[in-house]
Amino acid sequence: MLTTVTKSYQNYIDGRWVEASEKSLFESINPANAEDVLGSFQASGKEDAGEAIRAAEKAFPGWAETPPSKRARILNQAADHLENELELIARELTREEGKILPASRQEVKRSADTLRFYAAEGLSFSGETFPQDDFSSMVFTVREPLGVVTAITPWNFPLSIPARKIAPALITGNTVVFKPSSVTPLMGLRLTEAFVKAGLPEGVLNFITGSASKVGRSLVSDAAVKAVTFTGSTQAGKEIHNAVPLTTRTQMELGGKNPLIVLDDADLDLAVQLSVNGGFSLTGQACTGTSRVIVARAVQEEFTAKLVKKTEELKIGDGLSEGIQLGPLASQKQLENVLRYVEIGEKEGAVLRCGGRQLTGEGYDKGFYVEPAVFTDVTPEMRIAQEEIFGPVISVLAVDSFEEAIRVANGVEYGLSASIVTRDVEKAHRFVRRIQSGTVKVNRTTTGNLIQAPFGGLKNSSTSTFRESGRTGLEFFTQTKTVYYGY
Repeated sequence: MLTTVTKSYQNYIDGRWVEASEKSLFESINPANAEDVLGSFQASGKEDAGEAIRAAEKAFPGWAETPPSKRARILNQAADHLENELELIARELTREEGKILPASRQEVKRSADTLRFYAAEGLSFSGETFPQDDFSSMVFTVREPLGVVTAITPWNFPLSIPARKIAPALITGNTVVFKPSSVTPLMGLRLTEAFVKAGLPEGVLNFITGSASKVGRSLVSDAAVKAVTFTGSTQAGKEIHNAVPLTTRTQMELGGKNPLIVLDDADLDLAVQLSVNGGFSLTGQACTGTSRVIVARAVQEEFTAKLVKKTEELKIGDGLSEGIQLGPLASQKQLENVLRYVEIGEKEGAVLRCGGRQLTGEGYDKGFYVEPAVFTDVTPEMRIAQEEIFGPVISVLAVDSFEEAIRVANGVEYGLSASIVTRDVEKAHRFVRRIQSGTVKVNRTTTGNLIQAPFGGLKNSSTSTFRESGRTGLEFFTQTKTVYYGY
């Protein structure tokens, strides 16, 4: 029987672990068993946000002048810590977020790899020199850090998304105020601890927990904050965009309604596996998850039968248990949202071919479990085909041509990730050119991206300003000066 953990965790501001000013706490619970409490965290307010920003502002000049090699060494030492504690952190990640243990291990490893990637890339990220006719002068650019950066991150990848924001910010000489999701505060704390143990100077990274409604506006509207990097819902992104000062730079990765197109020449077994992997891994809680499968009508019935069979075979349970393929949803709110959309889909006239029900009984009653769902007879205007559900729900839409498939795929407000399954090279190329998506794949799942490749969306999936990830991810955190130097 599990023993409830009641340890209280603190904010990290200006090199000290401190309580929030209002002395109020909230709990982080295990979505597989709501009686399992991972700990209590600070319910921070406006005053705490201000203290964190002032600490980062004070630390900025010293950190900006710190040699890049020293910054890189700290990132590598933080990566060492994550790797040394991989199994412990991975198990905590599964307990806090709900994903299966193999996925948690992979995320911890990826986070360490991200720190190492930016430790290396930051040492060669510099300006340019320009040829000119005046041989008694030089013209060149230098890249400089911005100052204080606010990083606000989601709960679905509570280690790897913060890592790909904080690492490039730090290696380029910025200081950071970091607020993780209140669903997964422990993972944010573990990442912060890795930097602290690596010897990061006081005030360079400041960590506060609490609800966005209480601290969010303060963290983005303060004039000292020069940049905000955010991943979350499109609505929250719009609110941040409206709140920041004119001179504050923003980087936002937002919602998605990602399509997988299956043409009539496709390998249907591959298409089904890609649909299941993209739509149901991480219990459908990925911004790049496959939520729409757009299938050629000629193969729709055969494809759907295979998809339903594969879906019904998935093993659901506590992510710490052996052989589990789907864990619980991350919170009660997520569970209620998915069940609401299943009800909406049925009312709209879509046919629920399998799943979509809350799981109850032994092993399920204390958690937020739902059967993965497949809808057919879905039309493009239905809400389940237009709105982000962020759960294990796939809508199958039948089309009569490649041209119709492209129109349906592009007929939403989002443009984050998209894929096609086909043996036709010409149609694959046409898909790459015409799909309105920041990430485009052929015969691969809509989920997943390389550490070294740029990542970001189009339309309402992003601000479309600066991309995350890869070497390109460093650009957001620097500003360019052009120097004309005569001698």
